[in-house]
Amino acid sequence: MIGIIESILFPRVKINKALLADKLQKKTIVITGGSFGIGEQLCCQLSEIDCHLILVARTKEKLQQIQQELQNKPATIHLFSADLSDELQLDQFILYLQKYTVDIVINNAGKSICRSTMKSLDRFHDFQRTMQLNYFAPVKLCFALIPQLINNKGHFINVSAVNVLLAPTAYWAAYQASKAAFDQWLRCAEAELLIKGVTVSTAYLPLVKTRMIEPTQAYQYAPTMSREQAADHICQLIIDQKASYKPWWTLSGQLLSILFARSWVKLMQSYLKNKSNGRD
Repeated sequence: MIGIIESILFPRVKINKALLADKLQKKTIVITGGSFGIGEQLCCQLSEIDCHLILVARTKEKLQQIQQELQNKPATIHLFSADLSDELQLDQFILYLQKYTVDIVINNAGKSICRSTMKSLDRFHDFQRTMQLNYFAPVKLCFALIPQLINNKGHFINVSAVNVLLAPTAYWAAYQASKAAFDQWLRCAEAELLIKGVTVSTAYLPLVKTRMIEPTQAYQYAPTMSREQAADHICQLIIDQKASYKPWWTLSGQLLSILFARSWVKLMQSYLKNKSNGRD
């Protein structure tokens, strides 16, 4: 049953590999969060093209494993191990990028936290960490790379979450606020970037079956998009250079979020009370 629901909610997109190859031939693409999940899948798919991939992630051993597995592919792959939430390491990565000519940036790195407000009263650092990686780091990376993207008529792709377009959800304050912050920043900067010839795209993805959602028990039985599908939608943005990808049902969700905003809050209240009573 879940498989049927997933096929309806997340229909597959067929990628024209010839068009994708034409767009990326000899181009340099930076992928943040490139060691697992969507980033790893993107690397695997783009490695079939004669391009230059620069992967950045915290886990050096996993990056090296990916490079080893794809060493016979047409793409050239370079690695940089860094925690982009650490400003010093972010600065080192930015300095490293100055020796390349970057054409496309795929901002995929992200930190997710699911925790109630009541359990966060002594965990302000959770909000600092999510803002640092999900908001401040990509803004600083953008500032550093915008001159290159302007010169190359480049493309900036942000991997976001469809949740930022919908009604807020209990327990997800740290994550949703940080993702919404960068989404809003990018939308504000978009017109200026377009004037300079830089294409801006956002992939508003639903739940994707990656290790990021594994700690959240409620998601174990929820409909999810595969990481292959997520990577395909990002590849499609590279091809058609549209402003965004959103699941087909997003507009309905946004309308319902407006019309039933207070009802949604009451529904969450009821859910949280029942959950709390269930533990008593």
